[in-house]
Amino acid sequence: MLNLKGKHIYLRALEPEDLDFLYQLENNPEVWEISGTTTPYSKHVLKQYLENAHRDIYDVRQLRLCICNTEDRVIGLVDLFDFDPKNRRAGIGIILVEGERDKGLGGQTLELLCDYAFSVLDVRQLYANVTPDNEKSLYLFEKMRFEKVGVKKDWIFFNGRYTDEILLQKINT
Repeated sequence: MLNLKGKHIYLRALEPEDLDFLYQLENNPEVWEISGTTTPYSKHVLKQYLENAHRDIYDVRQLRLCICNTEDRVIGLVDLFDFDPKNRRAGIGIILVEGERDKGLGGQTLELLCDYAFSVLDVRQLYANVTPDNEKSLYLFEKMRFEKVGVKKDWIFFNGRYTDEILLQKINT
C-alpha cells in the first residue's frame, strides 16, 4: 500500500472534526482568489460537504486531503480536481495556513500526492493553475518539476481587476 506520510507531514481523508478548520479556511477572503470562492460558506453547507467527502474520486472527480503535521494538527489542504480518468489527468492545488509556509512542507505534500496520482490513479499528467503574483506557489511547483506550459490571459476577475493565470504541468513519463 502507498504511504501518504512524509518526514514532517502526512495526508489523510477529511473527517467530521475538520469542520472548524474548513470553516476558517473557506471563509478567509485572502484565499478566495485562488479558490474561486465569491461568497462565504455556512457551517451547515460545509458539514454536508464533509458528509459526502468519502465519495470515490471516480464518482465526484475530485479528492481533498488534509495536510497534517507530526502533532496531528491540520495545517492545510491538498486537492486533486477535474479528475479525468479517460485522458488520465487531474488538476492539483495546495494551501498551507500562515505560519506553515516556507518550511518545505508544500514540497513534501506535492511529492506524496503526485506519487499517489501517478501510481494509484494511473494519472499521466497533473496540472496546476497559479497567478503570476503568487511567486511562492510558482517556485514550489517549478521546484517539484512542474513546467510552465502556457498563460491564460485575463483569466481571473477578482477585486475589480483581471489577472493572468499560469498553467503548469507535470507529465509522468
